[in-house]
Order: sequence, then structure tokens, then C-alpha cells
Amino acid sequence: MADLSPENKLLVNHLQDKLLEILNEAKKVEFLLLQRFGENSETLISLEQLTEISEQAREGFFQINNLQIHIAEAQPVISASLLQFIHQVIDKIEKRIPALQQSIKEIKLDWSLS
Repeated sequence: MADLSPENKLLVNHLQDKLLEILNEAKKVEFLLLQRFGENSETLISLEQLTEISEQAREGFFQINNLQIHIAEAQPVISASLLQFIHQVIDKIEKRIPALQQSIKEIKLDWSLS
């Protein structure tokens, strides 16, 4: 059966957890922003940014899920091309997570949300 190394499995699970945390936090901040300030010309840019952050986190999560399906279907071993693709996706998501987290933090600071 095709399988990832234990280290890569941990990494993939960690990335999924991080992406879910980002999605949850973006939606929480969006709710707080709407609750406290409403939807208006002043909040519109931040609300759009939070929507984009949510979409990017969701997309990354789905990419990882799809990779896991491809890995499970790969028999008897993961091909070199699939393994390379897996590492590219992991690298892309690892690099994107800090930017998404920082964007949420900046929006919270801009609007004094906790």
C-alpha cells in the first residue's frame, strides 16, 4: 500500500489543523467586525480580506485532502511525480500560512478586536 513517511503524515496533519484554525479565526473576526461595526464603506475592505483569507485556507485544506485521496489510491507505491507534487503543495501551503495568520492579526489590530 502506498503511504507517506511518518514525518510527512505529521506535517500534512499539522497543515490541515493550521488551515482549519485560520478559517475559524477569519470567520470569528469577520463576525466580530460585523457585530461591532456593521457592513459599511469603512469595514468593506477588511471584510473582503477576511473572505479571501477564508477561501485560501479552505482551498489549501481541500488540496491536502485531495492529495491524501491520491496517495491512498496510489498502488503499490507513490510515484515520483506524485511525491514531487505532494512536496510542492506542502511547501506552498507552509509558506502561505504565516501570511494568512499575519493578515488576520493586522485586521484585528486595525479594528481593536480580540
